Amino acid sequence: MWKRKRKWRLKTVTTPNACRILPSVCRSSSSLLLLLVFSAFSLQVSPVANAASAPKKLKPTDPYALIFGTVWGPDDHPAYGVKVKIRRASDQKPKWELYSDHRGEFALRVAAGKNDYIVGADLKGVKTQDGHPVHLVEEVPVHVEYDERVDIGLHLAR
Repeated sequence: MWKRKRKWRLKTVTTPNACRILPSVCRSSSSLLLLLVFSAFSLQVSPVANAASAPKKLKPTDPYALIFGTVWGPDDHPAYGVKVKIRRASDQKPKWELYSDHRGEFALRVAAGKNDYIVGADLKGVKTQDGHPVHLVEEVPVHVEYDERVDIGLHLAR
């Protein structure tokens, strides 16, 4: 009644064993080229190469610097739910995005050491209570030297 479906499994064949198992493949040069290309794609990259290209993540025991800030609305009250974007000064696109809390505050741990960051806000769709759109007065540059806390303020205007 019920037919059992056959599962096909692809077996990788290495080059030295391929000539013993499939001698006809090794005789033609085009088949050998195809077999070599296929075996080259089946190789995996070593984990050491992947570890070198992956960005370093902060561990809880690593030293860190803290960028702490408050988003102030046009009425000089803390602004809730504003998307804050932080990027390195040398980069064009933001690397970190976070939101301000009910007190308008946000915090981000970054690696300790000498580095410059630019803090801005994404204000698409953000309006005041009376419906006026708001904009960021200016992006704030942040300079971090060691494992320290840097306090900043982002000010919004109509």
